[in-house]
Amino acid sequence: MHMTFALFADAANVSQEGKLNILGVFDALQVSALPSLHPRATLVVHLKGSPSDAGAHRVTLQWMSPSGSELWSSDGELGVVSPPVGVVEMDFPLIAQLDLPLDLAGRYVMRVGLDGTTHAEVPVQVRPAAAAPVPRTPMLMS
Repeated sequence: MHMTFALFADAANVSQEGKLNILGVFDALQVSALPSLHPRATLVVHLKGSPSDAGAHRVTLQWMSPSGSELWSSDGELGVVSPPVGVVEMDFPLIAQLDLPLDLAGRYVMRVGLDGTTHAEVPVQVRPAAAAPVPRTPMLMS
């Protein structure tokens, strides 16, 4: 089994026809203050497999701050059943809605692992909002 891509988006779903729909792909966030929480980011991971991948697979997520510290992690099991005869490749879209804690400005990374090996690192650059310009007091000329 291999990972074809992993990214952050505003939303994603799988249609009735099995199409993966992704809306609002992003790799940067601007926040008004830190620490902060970015609510409901959608992590999309696309896996491809073959009939030989039937069985249980461990998926891990690890959210890393710019300082290198782990802010949270999670893991789960992906159960793959054998496909019908003649199917040689299978798609496995994984969609996770996550609240992302942000403690510092800088480059965050979501590490995505499969069966004990990191297969993707999805970066997100976090920038504080620029300070509003200080209004100037108009000078009166006489």
